Amino acid sequence: MSALSTDPIIAIATAPGRGGIGVVRVSGPDLLAWAQSLCGQALRARHAHYLPFRDGQGEVLDEGLALFFPGPHSYTGEDVLELQGHGGPAVLRRVLEDCLARGAAIGLRLAQPGEFTQRAFLNERLDLAQAEAVADLIEASSAAAARSAMASLSGVFSAEIDALSERIVQLRMLVEATLDFPEEEIDFLEKYQAADRLDAVTATLDGVLRTARQGLVLREGLHVVLAGQPNVGKSSLLNALAGEDVAIVTPIAGTTRDRVIQQIHIDGIPLHIVDTAGLRETEDTVERIGIERSWAEIARAQVILHLQDARHPDDPLDAEIVRRLPAGTPVLRVLNKVDLIGDHTAALGDPARVPAGVLASGGAGHAEVLRISAHTGAGLDALRARLLRIAGWTPGAESPWLARERHVRALEATREHLLLAREHASHSDQVLDLFAEELRLAHEALCEITGQFTSDDLLGEIFSRFCIGK
Repeated sequence: MSALSTDPIIAIATAPGRGGIGVVRVSGPDLLAWAQSLCGQALRARHAHYLPFRDGQGEVLDEGLALFFPGPHSYTGEDVLELQGHGGPAVLRRVLEDCLARGAAIGLRLAQPGEFTQRAFLNERLDLAQAEAVADLIEASSAAAARSAMASLSGVFSAEIDALSERIVQLRMLVEATLDFPEEEIDFLEKYQAADRLDAVTATLDGVLRTARQGLVLREGLHVVLAGQPNVGKSSLLNALAGEDVAIVTPIAGTTRDRVIQQIHIDGIPLHIVDTAGLRETEDTVERIGIERSWAEIARAQVILHLQDARHPDDPLDAEIVRRLPAGTPVLRVLNKVDLIGDHTAALGDPARVPAGVLASGGAGHAEVLRISAHTGAGLDALRARLLRIAGWTPGAESPWLARERHVRALEATREHLLLAREHASHSDQVLDLFAEELRLAHEALCEITGQFTSDDLLGEIFSRFCIGK
């Protein structure tokens, strides 16, 4: 764990740009005397004082509210002063610079990104999962994500982790005590029903892991790439999903030369939809660069929607595209422009001609086929639903808290160690020292989530991604 810096820190805590209100925040130990000198009057704890913000020469820079929060009952656990004035960048900068000049004697410096929240974590005002939830709440792109981030910040996720941790600790205590008395090892598993207790912990962990995966989808969404030949309707589909004209659509093949990215929400889940240049051989230098970028984007995709013209479902160029798609990435074959196919073409057994929105077998290279019309909207609801299922989202089962990739990895590592412990318990020789070691590793992996066992490098990576002033 990195040592807590005691330097007083300051930053503008509100977002860049103009606003009705702007906040300059200061945090550090023993700030009361300096804060009262700065404000020119006595400050009552947690009381809003309306006053002018004057510089060292007495010139009024702004006027607003000064609030003083004495530690440890503050956001950071230290003394905190907030100056809440007008939200213009120039006036906030003047107040900030004056505070820095007048705070030189106490070592006041600009805060690093996330340093206020890092101090809250190091001063045990928040655990690591709660600290991350602060950033998640700020970045939430939907009401569902904001609700779940607030739940994480309130400690709902941490409480589940702590409860699991306590159950593993109880098992560890029993094992460690038994190891001190070797003659009792043989009876340990039966006497304390250790195997059954371990199975119960694993079952609870599985439930937390399922919820965490839902929370991860809610936080990060899904990276979806639209791929296919020119003029199959990729840009039209992007516009239809987005509900606005974000991409240029013309009958001219090759209109899209570079990627177009749009975030949409389906049931509160963010989907990052990427429209790419049509895939074909070309002598056009600019278009060729766009196609190269398309393949690079396809390589990074979490889901690929391979769009084809429903009138030409067996085009050999599409077969060539399928051969080049990355292995292991889910691919959904989408036959667009079904509105241009007459009823006389409907034929049973042909997945290209089943009703719009109905999934069918896709044959070699594709798991399934979906027929849509980006122009009329036919089949789009089925496409949205399928994307949610691919993302691992269960409709109507809103995650009670957000999760990050590192949380899911830690839970998966915990589960792996618990399963290994169960395997040792099943052996006839019942090697308790190995059983105990796997329980220890499971406990450490689980506690990485809340920050009890967390490297300095990880802390630096996490907090460096916060905005300055938070």
